[in-house]
Amino acid sequence: MVHVLALTLAALALLWTAGAALAQAPYRVGAIFSITGPGSSLGIPERDTALMLEAEINGRGGIKGPDGQLHPLKLVIYDDASDETRAVLAAKKLIDEDGVTAIVGTTLSGTSLAILDTVQRAGIPTISCAAAAKIVEPAAERKWVFKTPQSDALIVGALVDHLRARGVTRVGWLNVDYAFGQLGWIEFEKAAKKAGLTVVANEKFGQKDVDVTPQLVRVKGAGPEAVVVWSIPPSASIATKNFADLGLKVPLFQSHGVGNRRFIELAGAAANGVTFPAGKLLVAEQLPDDDPQKAVLLAYAREFESRYGPRNTFGGHAWDAVQLVVRALEKAGPDRAGVRAAIEGTRNFVGITGVFDFSPTDHNGLDRRAVTMIQVVDGQWRLAR
Repeated sequence: MVHVLALTLAALALLWTAGAALAQAPYRVGAIFSITGPGSSLGIPERDTALMLEAEINGRGGIKGPDGQLHPLKLVIYDDASDETRAVLAAKKLIDEDGVTAIVGTTLSGTSLAILDTVQRAGIPTISCAAAAKIVEPAAERKWVFKTPQSDALIVGALVDHLRARGVTRVGWLNVDYAFGQLGWIEFEKAAKKAGLTVVANEKFGQKDVDVTPQLVRVKGAGPEAVVVWSIPPSASIATKNFADLGLKVPLFQSHGVGNRRFIELAGAAANGVTFPAGKLLVAEQLPDDDPQKAVLLAYAREFESRYGPRNTFGGHAWDAVQLVVRALEKAGPDRAGVRAAIEGTRNFVGITGVFDFSPTDHNGLDRRAVTMIQVVDGQWRLAR
């Protein structure tokens, strides 16, 4: 009798242990960032932020799923080297081999567009950290894809409004000749025409170009009242230095792609005076106390800077994406369809990029409140007036 009881207790103990282990199985989330290549100034802080969140979440026990149990968060991160083919291969590996429930990334518009078919066919919720509106539009054709950065259309709209407020009517334009710059131009051309702005010059340059002077000479000759450059570092910084070397006396505007310290480091003193539309993270301390994002922004900035150095908007895009996936896992567990539905149903999520309200017709979830104008003054970020 004692022997039978002992065996029964042992069996129950094994069942309890197995059940506990099963209940605490990790929630696996994939991530694809441009940790190397031309997009690395964006992708590195995205990776760093994702790892910071993984440590923070697991430090408090993990993610509490719908089963009431705490599950460790396991991030599986790949570097696409800013390359579209490598991004697609990484997405396939995450889906077919790593068995992740959702994907965060990619960093760049081109790589995000490249993986669309892969993630759509697989039916895996994906939150991009890139700008192009085409990544999530139309939402009916992008059922499984969301994104956290402000869309290029939203950013361009804020810039055009700022140009009009300054009385600018003639604009010289330069963009990097890949997806981010090309799509930026499409949106700017539409918005400028609607606002009555005349684009007097339209030039392009390669993302690996080391000199943009010839294009800027042609822009200067067209007599613009302001110049807009649409790129990311290092090419955005090169264009800024060339602009200063030519002695152009008109204001220089850039895209939200320069919202990191690397832009200023590479451009040096030439960065002073550059104005661009972006999220509020870079100027969080300058926001009014009643801004709904201020507390979240300051908390993220303190944590990131204590680990990695100066904050930037791109790490914030990854923070939003990972947090959105975590919130969805809390509701749905490791069920891809359930996670997708939970993300789409997210309302009033106060993030780093803005306050998100997703819906079946809006997989970006942001409005103009998520954009502010920022200027570089004495090597520091300042709210533009």
